[in-house]
This record gives sequence, structure tokens and C-alpha cells, in this order.
Amino acid sequence: MQGGRVLLIRKKRGLGAGKINGPGGKIEPGETALASAIREAQEEIGVTPSALEKRGELHFQFTDGYSLHCTVFLAYDFSGKPIETVEATPMWFDFDRIPYDQMWEDDQYWLPQVLAGASFAAWFDFDGEKMLSKTVRFT
Repeated sequence: MQGGRVLLIRKKRGLGAGKINGPGGKIEPGETALASAIREAQEEIGVTPSALEKRGELHFQFTDGYSLHCTVFLAYDFSGKPIETVEATPMWFDFDRIPYDQMWEDDQYWLPQVLAGASFAAWFDFDGEKMLSKTVRFT
């Protein structure tokens, strides 16, 4: 985040390709969620986030049996210049102009509150890209 704007990506490959999302990915063996968040931002958009703060946990269950557990961090600073890579295109958005219609359906239920200072835990069920149910708890 920087000055009322948030740096997101348009994902180019893998789950959610074509959607706008936050940088991130799989945790490597022996890696913490925080270390993974930093590494993934470096790999996906060429920046090293700093002053990171854990803000939430996402739990996804898909009808095909696939499941994901994600940790959400906000970075209040970074070094480097955002660059496009084979994985992602970086994009800045004003908080009030985030294109939720181009994102996973769940994002609209937690991202605005996180950007406003909240922390949360959430559980979502999906059938492909269609959200079937949601539970979001803010703290």
C-alpha cells in the first residue's frame, strides 16, 4: 500500500490466470508464510516488500476437492520498481477504484475492510470460479 493506493497484479498463469489479485503463491519447503510473501513479490513483480503486517487467513474449498489456505499480508513499504514478468503485470489502484468485478468473488468481502485496518479470518466454498458460500469474521 502507498498513499491510498494498493499494488495488485493481473495474474498471467496458473489458478486465477487473467484475474486481478495480490502477489503471492506457494510456500516452499522450510519457508514461512512471511518469507514466501516476500519471495513471491520479488519473483512476480520485482519488488521487495517491507514493513509487512499479517492481516488475515483465507481458507478455500473447491468442489473438486482442491483446497487452499492463504495468509494475507499488507506491506507498507517496498524497494525496487514494479515490473511485468512472465507471471504477472503489476497495477496500482486507488482504494475506491479496485476492480472487484475482475477479481475472485471473495475479495470484495474482505479486502476493503483490510485496507481500512481490519484483520480477519474467512472460509469460502467454490465450484470453479463460482462462490457457493462464505464466512468472514473480522477482528
